[in-house]
Amino acid sequence: MSVYTPIFAMFLVAFAIGLGFLAVATFLGPKRLSKEKLDPFDCGNPPLGTPRVPVSIKYYVVAILFILFDVEVVYLYVWAIIFKDLGLFGFVEMLVFILIVVGGLAYVWRKGALEWK
Repeated sequence: MSVYTPIFAMFLVAFAIGLGFLAVATFLGPKRLSKEKLDPFDCGNPPLGTPRVPVSIKYYVVAILFILFDVEVVYLYVWAIIFKDLGLFGFVEMLVFILIVVGGLAYVWRKGALEWK
C-alpha cells in the first residue's frame, strides 16, 4: 500500500491547490454583478430565443466522427517515430491501417454523414 502513497498525496495536493484558487478568487475577486454579466454568452452575439432549442443529430455525428478519425491519426505519429525500427513489415502494416481508415472515411462520406443540410 505504501507504493500508492505518493500518488494519493499528489491527488490531495492537486485538489487542495484547486480549492485554494477557488477560495482566493471568491474572497478577493470583484463582485459587481449586472444584467449583462448574468446573461448567457454565445460567441459575442446576444442570445436569441430560448436555450432549449433542439440540436440536430448531424452535429453530434460529425463531432463523433471527427474524434474517431482524429484519434486514429495519432497512431500515425507513433508509427513515424519508430518507422526505421519496424522495417518493411511495419510499413506494410501501416499501409493496411491507412487503407482501413480511408475506407471508413469513404464509407462515412458515401452514406452522407458529413453532409451538413
